[in-house]
Amino acid sequence: MKLQFLGTSAGVPTKQRNVTGLALSESEGKGWYLIDCGEATQHQLLHTHLTLNTLKAIFITHVHGDHSYGLPGILASAAMNGRKNPLTIVAPAAIQQWLAATVLHTQLYLPYELEFIDADTLPDVKFEQLTVSTTALSHRVPCYGYSFQEIAASTNLNIVKLQQDGIPRGPLWGQIKQGLDVEVNGVKVSAQHYLQQGHPPQKIVVAGDNDSPQLLAETCRDGSVLVHEATYTKAIADKVGSGPMHSYAAQIAAFAESINIPHLVLTHFSSRYQDNGPTTVMEIYDEAKTQYHGQLYLARDFAEFQLQRNGDFAEVIAE
Repeated sequence: MKLQFLGTSAGVPTKQRNVTGLALSESEGKGWYLIDCGEATQHQLLHTHLTLNTLKAIFITHVHGDHSYGLPGILASAAMNGRKNPLTIVAPAAIQQWLAATVLHTQLYLPYELEFIDADTLPDVKFEQLTVSTTALSHRVPCYGYSFQEIAASTNLNIVKLQQDGIPRGPLWGQIKQGLDVEVNGVKVSAQHYLQQGHPPQKIVVAGDNDSPQLLAETCRDGSVLVHEATYTKAIADKVGSGPMHSYAAQIAAFAESINIPHLVLTHFSSRYQDNGPTTVMEIYDEAKTQYHGQLYLARDFAEFQLQRNGDFAEVIAE
């Protein structure tokens, strides 16, 4: 699976960071999923290779504008780009109500069907390659985290056994790789005899705004990557107080360390933290690093990360 950040600022955009948006692409195929859709997300997409016609679903964590105000624009642009395939939207019920009012009062015409799934009552949703489940979080409004897990573990051909048993290389090997039994010299051969388990299914957990990371403990079990907000450092969080209901760097890092998740990506930074300035985003990194000893990343707009089937996770560096 691949992650590409479309916006990493909290509340308002900055010159370097748009408000929240994240694209998750499947390991194989052309489909992708959008998690949150802050204002101008569709403009951010113009700087990527992602297209609205290959978008499979949109997941909104909660109703706050920095996570949802770009939604009507995305849907309208998809229509103007000729999209015909149905589109799934998973979100709190209030998003559906707001969107319905927007469609009505702006005369928004969508030539494709919207399938709305209420995140408040969501069972697991299965797509071709992924199962998505929700976790209720702690914020000022109903808010959710979404886990994306590969449906099936990869399988590999046992080449040595195939060769030992005299099964000729070619189309038969391809059919066996797909799990299909084949016939060799009039004898039926079971595919399972020549398949060996590859790496276990990988899981990425993406959280919305949340002041209680421990709510994700069970969801993160067997997960490889956690994407979570770190809006503040502890010093700023103490000054701001508990009202905003956000996490700070040391808090989420200590949680990630306690559950032994190997990769942590922090995002959703307050606009007071700049890339260069008196208060820098590196303060968030430095504070988190005191609590977490796995692979730690600070998200940047347009940064891409690849999760391999063997669990390796790293930023994709453009050549």
